[in-house]
Amino acid sequence: MNDQQLLRYARHILLDELGIEGQEKFLAARVLVVGAGGLGSPAALYLTTAGVGDITLADDDIVELSNLQRQILHGEASVGRPKAESGRDTLAAFNPETHVTARVERLDGLALDEAVAAVDLVLDCTDNFSTRHAINRACVLHRKPLVSGAAIRFDGQVSVYDLRRDDAPCYHCLFPEADDVEAVNCATTGVFAPLVGIIGAMQAAEALKLLAGIGESLSGRLLWLDVRSMQWRSVNVHRDPECAVCGHRGHQAQHAA
Repeated sequence: MNDQQLLRYARHILLDELGIEGQEKFLAARVLVVGAGGLGSPAALYLTTAGVGDITLADDDIVELSNLQRQILHGEASVGRPKAESGRDTLAAFNPETHVTARVERLDGLALDEAVAAVDLVLDCTDNFSTRHAINRACVLHRKPLVSGAAIRFDGQVSVYDLRRDDAPCYHCLFPEADDVEAVNCATTGVFAPLVGIIGAMQAAEALKLLAGIGESLSGRLLWLDVRSMQWRSVNVHRDPECAVCGHRGHQAQHAA
């Protein structure tokens, strides 16, 4: 690190668990953030200010006036612009050293597969089940850790699916994919603005811990927040050995051995 970086990241470097070695891991890291809205905004901001070297910000939506209540990557001047591009420009103003690639598209199929394969870690900051399951499948395939967050009304949740580990559950283990799941989103039900900030910041914290290899992640646990009472609930999540998405991981490890 150069002198400017030592000064910029001094408060991280002072932490015994991080130090220069941990900060250098951030600088070398490649992260995919899917969704540049309520969750992706605070998550990407903290990853950027923390010094993550390369961030891909993917979103196919445009900024609308109703987004500004909570999506802090975007201002009034960005209304009508693609969220990924607006987010990229905001992040550059916070830390020009972080290389941010804006992908104005809904990642799926081969594009999603290649995007996940190219990074060290993935943050799911989306708001629909089909995309969440597609991201999970790609992370299982490439054994990339997945940090997942969700927020609706006054309720939020966050978890980590560390798919590098054979004993870790995947998203499908906890939320099996089903055709009859009713779509619920902020546009139809509303969301309390600070809630997405809380959950998105926690996603960034879990991502940074994973990148630096410090602390204990939320792998195997789901945290639920009811912001009306400000009560957290922790639920242990176990891997489903019969999971249609990740059930083969143990067999792969046995064959490799």
